[in-house]
Amino acid sequence: MTGHDDIRIGTLAKLDHNAPSYLRQIIPHGFESFGLTVWKQIGDVNLKKVAKEVKAVLDDADMPVRPVISSLGIFGNPVEDKLNARDWAKVIDACELFGCDIVAGFAGCVTGKPMDESFKPWAKVFKPLVKRAEDKGVRIAFENCDMGGWWHSAAWNLAHSPAAWEKMFDLIPSDHLGLEWEPCHQMVSLIDPLPQLRQWVKKVYHVHGKDATVDWHTIRTRGIRGGAKYVFHRTPGFGDTNWTDVISILRQNKFKGSIDIEGWHDPVYRGELEMTGQVHGLNYLKNCRGGAFVPNPVV
Repeated sequence: MTGHDDIRIGTLAKLDHNAPSYLRQIIPHGFESFGLTVWKQIGDVNLKKVAKEVKAVLDDADMPVRPVISSLGIFGNPVEDKLNARDWAKVIDACELFGCDIVAGFAGCVTGKPMDESFKPWAKVFKPLVKRAEDKGVRIAFENCDMGGWWHSAAWNLAHSPAAWEKMFDLIPSDHLGLEWEPCHQMVSLIDPLPQLRQWVKKVYHVHGKDATVDWHTIRTRGIRGGAKYVFHRTPGFGDTNWTDVISILRQNKFKGSIDIEGWHDPVYRGELEMTGQVHGLNYLKNCRGGAFVPNPVV
């Protein structure tokens, strides 16, 4: 190891025409990786052109650690949206252009129906996509956000609970199919994220740097169905999770990849404080990683 290159700390950015300019501006803060994301469809984005421009920005970065693209993300409902499913294939193909091997996103579902009705339609969409990913050396990582769905009424994303993961990975058993995991979405479901991570770490291919604060007073006095907000999405360093434990679990299980901060959710560090919060999260996560890398003496 020449540094903390087993686990990089980065952030997310939009996969659009402005990506090169945006990355150029924030690289000096010390971000080591970037997950580039698109909402629903690629649209008129020229992936080859953007990839070339992004690579030039990364190559020019005067930083101790040369930043990389950790993943490409596409977020929509590929089970019901044929254009989104089509663009999943395009993004898988584009990984080579960006020098990464992970495509992340929502698994999709049959909206408003019990989750059990989504598994077969999901497998029909993703079996060829997983085969495509296998052929190209790409891994698919499903984000675990519930998008407001429940087991009895799915919304956007099948892959939001361990019960669903078990069914999905049984239907398509592949080392190229796994999770884009974060503590936040588990805490929204009142799951303790650390035991879950220990159980599922071998299927975790990418980590979103997003935490949560659970308002236990509200839960204990009003419950979760009374309309009062009982959990808040937070930037790492402002939430309840001990990220030193998260990183320790990842390292104990030989995880190699990135923790990319998913910003634009914190109720306090937003607006003009967005990048202030993200850079705090960046430095916090680097400290949780062990601080500055110190090479061992040569004996």
